Amino acid sequence: MKQSLHDYLVFCDMDNTLLTAKEGIPACNRTVIKLFTQLGGRFTVATGRPPESIRAALGDIELSLPAISCNGSLLYDFSTNTVLRRATLDRNQATLAINDILRQFPRLGVEVMAHAGELYVVHANEYTHAHQVDEKIPGVCCPLESVPDGWVKVVFAGPPEMIRKLSQYAKTKYYGRENYFLATNSIYFEIMPGSVGKASGLRDLCTLLGEPLQKTIVIGDYYNDLEIMKAAGHSVAVANAPGEVKANADEVTTCTCSEGAVGEYLYRLINTVTG
Repeated sequence: MKQSLHDYLVFCDMDNTLLTAKEGIPACNRTVIKLFTQLGGRFTVATGRPPESIRAALGDIELSLPAISCNGSLLYDFSTNTVLRRATLDRNQATLAINDILRQFPRLGVEVMAHAGELYVVHANEYTHAHQVDEKIPGVCCPLESVPDGWVKVVFAGPPEMIRKLSQYAKTKYYGRENYFLATNSIYFEIMPGSVGKASGLRDLCTLLGEPLQKTIVIGDYYNDLEIMKAAGHSVAVANAPGEVKANADEVTTCTCSEGAVGEYLYRLINTVTG
């Protein structure tokens, strides 16, 4: 039976894949995503960003599937503005980790995302400020004990060398088994709920939709995309991805993120399927 674009569910990472923090989404990406969905293709994002940041960045791009948000802790349906699934941290273990890490790295910024991805800045620095500005995330500054329950992730923010040292330090510590650490960027290091990630979000969402994983396509750029790329039916790395990510992808774009890698891939898919 002849395939149509509706047979494909495309999950796209956002930062340094779909867009850059300073330049936003390249115009060609916007144009081709809209064409892809108008022709029946299904497109959404799989990202560390919370829902409000996703909404602000996408603008007039309408997602045709629920989004994988907060690196898999939230599955969010923008068509109904509802959380379909939420995974939460063990608050006590996360608090223990935050307090210990801040004693070792007092210049780190710390953010907690809770409930539906609302942002609470519990230890500010220039990196948490830039995070809010670049990703258009409204936030509340407050002490750690004032953050409401339902934590979906914790973000440590700082310069690359400090984040590298934090990553090494975290490997030597044990704060409990319910949470784990995840490097998501050269300037971000996160605490996530155990057994939760973009890949688990992909599997859970496909189950909710009644769709097989074989129909999924994942486009990514960084090490935290590797697991979801391996789980997908087909994986695509953008040209600016590290060598290990490219080596594990089924396909690599010619364009970098800022050159319109997502538009390049989707346009090629449209041509392949529709002729």
